[in-house]
Amino acid sequence: MANPTLAIVGRPNVGKSTIFNRIAGERIAIVEDTPGVTRDRIYAHGEWLGRKFNIIDTGGIDIGDEPFLTQITEQAKIAIDEADVIVFVTSIKEGVTDADERVAKILYQADKPVILAVNKVDNPELRNEIYDFYSLGFGDPIPVAGTHGIGIGDLLDKVCQAFPDDQKQVDDQSIKFSLIGRPNVGKSSLVNAILGENRVIVSSVEGTTRDAIDTKFVAPDGTEYTMIDTAGIRKKGKVYENTEKYSVLRAMQAIDRSDVVLVVLDAETGIREQDKHVAGYAHEAGRGIIIVVNKWDTVDKNGYTMHQFEQTIREEFQYLSYAPIVFVSAKTHQRLNRLPALIKQVDQNHSQRIQSAVLNDVLMDAIAHNPTPTENGRRLRVYYATQVAIKPPTFVIFVNDPDLMHFSYERYLENQIREAFDFTGTPLHLIERKRK
Repeated sequence: MANPTLAIVGRPNVGKSTIFNRIAGERIAIVEDTPGVTRDRIYAHGEWLGRKFNIIDTGGIDIGDEPFLTQITEQAKIAIDEADVIVFVTSIKEGVTDADERVAKILYQADKPVILAVNKVDNPELRNEIYDFYSLGFGDPIPVAGTHGIGIGDLLDKVCQAFPDDQKQVDDQSIKFSLIGRPNVGKSSLVNAILGENRVIVSSVEGTTRDAIDTKFVAPDGTEYTMIDTAGIRKKGKVYENTEKYSVLRAMQAIDRSDVVLVVLDAETGIREQDKHVAGYAHEAGRGIIIVVNKWDTVDKNGYTMHQFEQTIREEFQYLSYAPIVFVSAKTHQRLNRLPALIKQVDQNHSQRIQSAVLNDVLMDAIAHNPTPTENGRRLRVYYATQVAIKPPTFVIFVNDPDLMHFSYERYLENQIREAFDFTGTPLHLIERKRK
């Protein structure tokens, strides 16, 4: 089930992005520290008191040279479309402005909970000035200071109370997978080709797929699949057509519900920056990943074309070294018959559990061949490891001091685990903890 979504809305210069980063917390830093992951801060994950959710920073949506008031209007409309809860950010320094009132009028039309936050309340004396904001008509304003984190907890308490209640998930044993990628790479054509029938509108115009569509089918071996076709950019005028980030947001919601994600690339146009955006989110979300190069029938080939393209993918997506690559054509159905079995294999690897005794034998052999590093005369000691989770497989390694685990040695241990066990298509999470 997809996590609920929080949108942060308001006029420019009220501190939306500061509050966004404060709520996202360490996740932003983790993304930046991952080599090769190109990411935009328009979206992130948040968590408060065990409740996970997605966050949209509408201030990060660039709609070009549109007039000032049009920008505010379109950003607010995106929040209305996508969010379960909206945080309306204002600033105590300027008080209630005409632009604030314009945003408020737009949000009145939303059938969504709206929580009013008054930012830049850096000292208690300013709290007496928040009463003017009752005039906006959204109940009690919450004073916050995004820069210092003051009041963010109170804000998130109210946000989580406003999220819709968790619905009980239907016991569905099918393998859920989604196709993600920038507009016009042929996602809908692949859906139709895989199903063998036209269930989704296919068009060469970017953004014609309006809403995510779930389609169930059964493979010849009896395996049940649920295919989630991500929605493209909605055609609501020039603003949406020019906002590539909007399609990334739609893909994000489908990824949350998927076991395996097919990252679709266009063999004709090659790799673009937005391909890295959506693939980076799938990687961070810990989903099983398959890289699918579509429109392979349109490429002029020689004996080295596929190998060269694969090398380019590995260089551009270094963090997806574990993901298998398939070259297909939705038009000619080339190699499409391989996808269901590969999706099944990746899903099984994604759910794989390794016995602790076997895991520790592998790690001890790896350490014997390549001893642990030392720092300032202290040597890293690895005592024991155990798997604590699946989807993705997560391993806790107990050591004498986690700070002594250099990232290169962690990568070495991960590679040794991959050599011993088949984890094709799935990321691995290694966590170092000090043995008590």
